[in-house]
Amino acid sequence: MISLGKRALLVFSLPEYKEEIGRWLWCLEDVRRTLLTQLNGISQRMLDTKIDERQTISTLLYHIALIEADWLYEEVLVSEWDPEIRSLFSLAVRSEDGSLAHIEGQSLEDHFHRLNKVREAFLSHFRSMDLTDWRRPRILEHYDVTPEWVVYHLIEHESHHRGQIFQLLKELRNN
Repeated sequence: MISLGKRALLVFSLPEYKEEIGRWLWCLEDVRRTLLTQLNGISQRMLDTKIDERQTISTLLYHIALIEADWLYEEVLVSEWDPEIRSLFSLAVRSEDGSLAHIEGQSLEDHFHRLNKVREAFLSHFRSMDLTDWRRPRILEHYDVTPEWVVYHLIEHESHHRGQIFQLLKELRNN
């Protein structure tokens, strides 16, 4: 029985998905929910300030959205990108020197819009997926990958960058 006097730390399944798939997608959504909550209301200065050699928050948000879209279209769907999603990304993920493309001057609302549109597209493709397809490897040139692994990887990827963003926020708020 759940007590009303303490928090319940539980994983749920997103509705409209096969239960196991929905549980993984709930975890993916939980990482995003925490990120967006912490970013809500931050200033343009905080988005665009570069500390030392680290990336800006804007750069990391752009990167998170672009990588999620890339894994969806290149690995899960193995198809051309939806033109609406493609239009959200004017820059490649990396600069010529291999570093992440520097993003500056885009508003928090622009970042939230991009993140939300990519996530909507991502989630929509999993609604009709069954467990067989969830675990069916996509045979690609350099590796084989399942949608299950892609979701695991995106949880890990966004969590890593969320930690970097939270560290930047902490430092920016102390300055």
